[in-house]
Amino acid sequence: MWESLLEQRIDEPDYEWLMIDASHVKVHAHARGAVGGNRSMGRTKGGLNTKIHLAVEAQGMPVRMVVTAGPAADGRQAGELIEGIEADYLLADRADDTDSLVEACLQRDIEPVIPSKRNRKQPRAHDEHLYRHRHLVENAFLWLKRWRGMATRYAKNTASFLAAVPIRCLAIWISVL
Repeated sequence: MWESLLEQRIDEPDYEWLMIDASHVKVHAHARGAVGGNRSMGRTKGGLNTKIHLAVEAQGMPVRMVVTAGPAADGRQAGELIEGIEADYLLADRADDTDSLVEACLQRDIEPVIPSKRNRKQPRAHDEHLYRHRHLVENAFLWLKRWRGMATRYAKNTASFLAAVPIRCLAIWISVL
C-alpha cells in the first residue's frame, strides 16, 4: 500500500541518472523474537543487521527500495532496483560491479557508470566526472536515517519495517515538493 502511494506521489522523476546503493541498519535487541522468525535480519560481526537497498533519481529522490538481511550482497539486488526504469546512466559503487548488471544495463540502453572492482582482470573505464554525482544516493540515506526508526530497526516483523521505508521516502518527497 505504501509503495503504491509513493509511486502515485512521484509525478515526474528525473531518470537521466539512476543511482543505487545499500546501507546497513542495526537491529535493536527488542526487535528480535518475532513470531515466525526474524526475517530480513542477518548476523554480522556487530550483531543483527538489516540492509536497505535504494534507487534514487537524478535529483536524489528515492524511487525504489528493497530490504534484505544484513550480509546480503549488494550486486544481487541491483537488478530488482533497476527493473522497469528507463534511465540514461546507472551510477553504482564497486560492490555492484557484476557482469550480469552491466549486461542488463547495456541491453536496456543504460550506460553503467560503475568503477571496476580491484580484482577484475580487465578493468572497465567509467566516467569519473559523472560518478562524482553519486553522493546524491548517500544523501538520500542521510535523509532516511535522520528518522530514528530507520537509523535503528525496532520493528520485529519485516512487513512493519518494510512499510516504514516508503513512508519515510514519501515524507522526503512531500518535504521537497
